[in-house]
Amino acid sequence: MLTKRELLVLNEIIKLYTETGQPVGSKTLLSELPMHVSSATIRNDMAALEDQGLITKTHSSSGRVPSAAGYRYYLDNMLTPATVSPSAIQTIEQSFGGNYSRIDDIVEQSAKILSQLTSYTAITLGPEVSALTLEGFRLVPLGGRQVMAIIVSSDGSVQNQVFTIPEGLKTDEIEEAIRIINDQLVGLPLTDVAKKLQTDVPAMLMRHLSTPDGFLDVFGDVLKQAVTERFYVGGRLNLMDYFGPDNMNELKKVLHIVDQRDSLNKLLSGGANSPISVRLGSELSDESLQNLSVITARYNVGDHGQGMIAILGPTSMPYSKMIGLLDAFRGEMAKRLTNYYNDLH
Repeated sequence: MLTKRELLVLNEIIKLYTETGQPVGSKTLLSELPMHVSSATIRNDMAALEDQGLITKTHSSSGRVPSAAGYRYYLDNMLTPATVSPSAIQTIEQSFGGNYSRIDDIVEQSAKILSQLTSYTAITLGPEVSALTLEGFRLVPLGGRQVMAIIVSSDGSVQNQVFTIPEGLKTDEIEEAIRIINDQLVGLPLTDVAKKLQTDVPAMLMRHLSTPDGFLDVFGDVLKQAVTERFYVGGRLNLMDYFGPDNMNELKKVLHIVDQRDSLNKLLSGGANSPISVRLGSELSDESLQNLSVITARYNVGDHGQGMIAILGPTSMPYSKMIGLLDAFRGEMAKRLTNYYNDLH
């Protein structure tokens, strides 16, 4: 348990280091702390904090910097999210702009806006796929044996892909298969449709298609696009600000994590179930992230499920400000998506 004065000293060290990026010494603390004590008292408090592993001494200075444990203690016990100014709220609202024709456009734009607002790398994920249902399936002839397979889901998004129909599939057989798909599967969650594609659907199509496997491949491939979670990343190059010339290998590893869906999912899925959570360095999924932190914030779109926004930046980011900003941003994100869904009906 820290004393009241040790709490003040730790808080001030974190605040000053976040603002300046420079180690904090006892003389600086004396001029900044809202109390009158001797420099010896401050040094004793700093020594106590260092003994508890909450701050550490740098090689090049007598000053101290927060350790990962110090940041974690601050986040768990001391942080109060900053209030976002009305002008910042207005900036967020205006940045989203006007109407959107696809839900993915809103999610992608949100990543760009968030990276610009924070100067960090922003990651956004739309409402969970499990909340989506199949609204329709079509095959559009393109000439020869080429067709475009189109799936429409309940959020209004459209997935399409061009295929070559296998030889032997007749036009009337294809039309019957499409009718079966729409009669039996429309209205079901996409995740259930994907399961039925492995179980019930082949048997249904066997009665009408001479070679059902080719049709199942077409439908299955475009359905896979629809049920795959899509992450959007803004401000990738902002990561370069936190890696020096000697750390290029670590930077490449981090960029690889950001660009791979599975790695990104692992990075974001380790957070707590709380609306906003922060994970630091060694708490993250890869050792190349040891000097970075990720703040994740969930947003709720009612019956359409939850989504996530996140920022990836240095461990020394101003957490109070960033958490306050993400809280406001997720509210605007939920409002935009709710309006989009309402306009569909």
